[in-house]
Amino acid sequence: MVYQGGMLNDTERRTNETVELLQQMIRNECVNHGTPDSGGEVRNADLIKGAIEGTGVEIQTYESLPGRGSLVARHHGTDPNAPALCLMAHTDVVPVDASGWREDPFGGDLITNSDGVSEVWGRGAVDMLNVTAAMTVAFRDIVASGKRYPGDIVLAMCADEEFGGVYGAQHIIDNHWDDIKCDYVLTEYGGTPTPDGSAVLLTAGEKTGAFRKIIVHGTPGHGSMPYGTDNALVKAAEIVRRIGEYSPVPRLDKVFGDRLAALGLPEDQQKALMDPARVADELASMPVEMARNLHACCHMTLSPNMLSAGDKVNTVANRAEIQVDVRILPGDTQDGVDQMFKDIIGPDLMPSCEIEMILPERENGADYSTTDTPLWSALTDSIQMAYPGADVVPSLVTGGTDARFFRKRGIPAYGAGLLSSDLQLPEFLNRFHGHNERIDVKSLELTTQLWLDVCDRLYS
Repeated sequence: MVYQGGMLNDTERRTNETVELLQQMIRNECVNHGTPDSGGEVRNADLIKGAIEGTGVEIQTYESLPGRGSLVARHHGTDPNAPALCLMAHTDVVPVDASGWREDPFGGDLITNSDGVSEVWGRGAVDMLNVTAAMTVAFRDIVASGKRYPGDIVLAMCADEEFGGVYGAQHIIDNHWDDIKCDYVLTEYGGTPTPDGSAVLLTAGEKTGAFRKIIVHGTPGHGSMPYGTDNALVKAAEIVRRIGEYSPVPRLDKVFGDRLAALGLPEDQQKALMDPARVADELASMPVEMARNLHACCHMTLSPNMLSAGDKVNTVANRAEIQVDVRILPGDTQDGVDQMFKDIIGPDLMPSCEIEMILPERENGADYSTTDTPLWSALTDSIQMAYPGADVVPSLVTGGTDARFFRKRGIPAYGAGLLSSDLQLPEFLNRFHGHNERIDVKSLELTTQLWLDVCDRLYS
C-alpha cells in the first residue's frame, strides 16, 4: 500500500512519488493511434520536466511535430571518459476500449484488491508508464542529493514508441545525438521473477516489427449480381485464412532454452518444447496465457489485425487492404518476410496483390546485446538484493522497443525493472495492451529502488 502519515523514510517517500507521478501520466491520456497528430506526449514531457526542474540538471525538450514532445536530461559525471548510462522510457500509450474495463482506464485510481494488494489502474500502468515514473523519481533523487557518479546519467523520455519511435527516440538520435549520447541503455521490459523467485528474466534482445499491408485488387460490379465476379474482399478473406493457417519454423535456440529452465518447467516438458517435431503439440497442451508467450519467443509471428474493403454495400469490392502485425526474430530479414508472404498468398492470388511495408524502416532482426558488461553485473547484483540468490536470465521480448536504435549503434541495451512476487509473469503479460491494466505498488517500489542500486553498483 502507499505509505501515509508520520515520518516517511526515503523508500516510502520515493514510492509515494512514483505512484503519484504514474497516476498523473495515466490521466494525461497520451494515446498514440499511429497517426502523426495523435499522442500528445508533450503533456507527459511537460509533467516530467516540471518534476525535475529546480534541481539544476541540464534539460532539453523536443517536438518532432506539434504535440509530439520528448525530453532528455543529463546529470554530468566527474569523469568525461567514464561510460554514460541512459535511463530511457516512453510516454505514450496505446488506445483503449473502455467498455472492457472494470475501472476508468484514464482514472489512474489506486485500488486495494481483495488480497490487500494496492494497485494503480489505467492504460499504460504496465506498458510502460510504471517504469517511466520510477526512472523519473530515481533520477530526480540522484540529482537532488548532489551525488555525482564518474559517468553521466541521462534521462530520456520519448514520444511515439508505440508506433515505431519515428517521432520520439529516432528523431532525437538522428538529429540530436550529442544530447542523448551514452554507452549503456536501460529501458522496458524486464525484471519478471519466476514463481519461486529463483530466477528473474531481463531483456537482452527483442523482436523487430515487420508490419505489412497487402493490397488486393478486384473488379467492380453490381452487388445484385455477384456470381462469377472478381471480388477483392472474397480474395482478401482467403488470404487472411491462409495467413492464419501458416506456421513458421520454430527457432529453438539457447536463449529460448534458458527461458524454459528459468520458468522451472518440468524437464520432460522442456525437452518437448526444444524439439522441433514436438513443440507445436506441447504448446497446444499448455495454459494459453503461457503458451502464447512461449510461442512468440520461438517463432516469427503473423497476426492479421485489420481488413478494409469496398466503397459501397451494393458494389462489388474492387480493392481490399489487409494489415498484418509481423514480428521477426534476431537473424530474420525483411526480404525473407516478403518472400514468405508471396509463398503464403500463392501463385493463384499473388497477381492480384501488392505487398507494402507499413513502418518506414526496413530493419532486419536485431542481434542480442551482450551480457558481458559491467552494467549486466550491476543489474544482477541489484536484483539479488531483492531476490537473494536468483539467477538473472537474459531473454527475448516479443514486442519492439526503442532499444533497437541503440543496438544498431553497438550500444548494449537491456529491458529491466523489478516486479514483486504479487504479479506473476502470465498475468503481467496479459495486461500489456489489454483490459484492466494495472501495476502493484510493491513493484513500483522495487523498480524505483533498482535504478538507484544499479547506478551505485555500475560506478562502484
